[in-house]
Amino acid sequence: MRGKIVPLSIPRRMVGDLLHFAAKVPSIPVQRRISIGPILKARAACENRPRWTAIFTKAYAVVAGEFPELRRAYVKLPWASLYEYPTSSASVAIERDYQGEASLFVKLIKDPARLSLWEIGQEIKTASTAPADTIKEFSRAIRIAKMPRFIRRLLWWLGLNIGRQRGNYFGTFGLSVYSALNAESLHPLSPLTTLLNYGVIEPDGSVLVRVIYDHRVLDGATVARSLARLEEVLNSVITDELLGQHREPSSVVSATRPASS
Repeated sequence: MRGKIVPLSIPRRMVGDLLHFAAKVPSIPVQRRISIGPILKARAACENRPRWTAIFTKAYAVVAGEFPELRRAYVKLPWASLYEYPTSSASVAIERDYQGEASLFVKLIKDPARLSLWEIGQEIKTASTAPADTIKEFSRAIRIAKMPRFIRRLLWWLGLNIGRQRGNYFGTFGLSVYSALNAESLHPLSPLTTLLNYGVIEPDGSVLVRVIYDHRVLDGATVARSLARLEEVLNSVITDELLGQHREPSSVVSATRPASS
């Protein structure tokens, strides 16, 4: 059958480079069904309902503040080791139109645990609506994707394996969802230590949440405990912020790790 050759577009190059390095990570998914009934009610009562991506991004960052394993990365420079960051940075996947093609970009949100849900939501909204070339992370990704493959892959490798720079350019954890389309991914790939993903939120507040993790950095039991803690944070810290949102939309809410039993 005779077809035609379609050159790789800028968006396809970006995804190809990401998957090239994500495929090298021995990743394993851990899934837990959680109940977020309280936060569902609190959000419904808000005049300006925050995005679910903002809610889960902040909640996971709070949990990562309590679990140092979630703030570590496997790096190869100057030698193979784990690099631990003092705070988290979220890499939130955002679909945008670029030159008439649906394109996947990543917005970096630094230290979301210290931001309000409103502030996180505004960053995501801007990244979703402003011209792509005005968003720093998007513009950089486009410039790199235009380079020859050898140079692109070298820059990616250096960025992922120099501990200090990795956090600045790639963040410490990722979030990728399309539950708004009534679908979910079972094992999305990522070059990061953990990737948070959740499915469709049911009317009763139940939802499947999964974390895909790099087994070189941490173990499944730690991820399972972090998911249990995520449910607690959503129904306490985040719910409390939602209940007070109409009074203080930019308030900062923090949490501390409970004492071990």
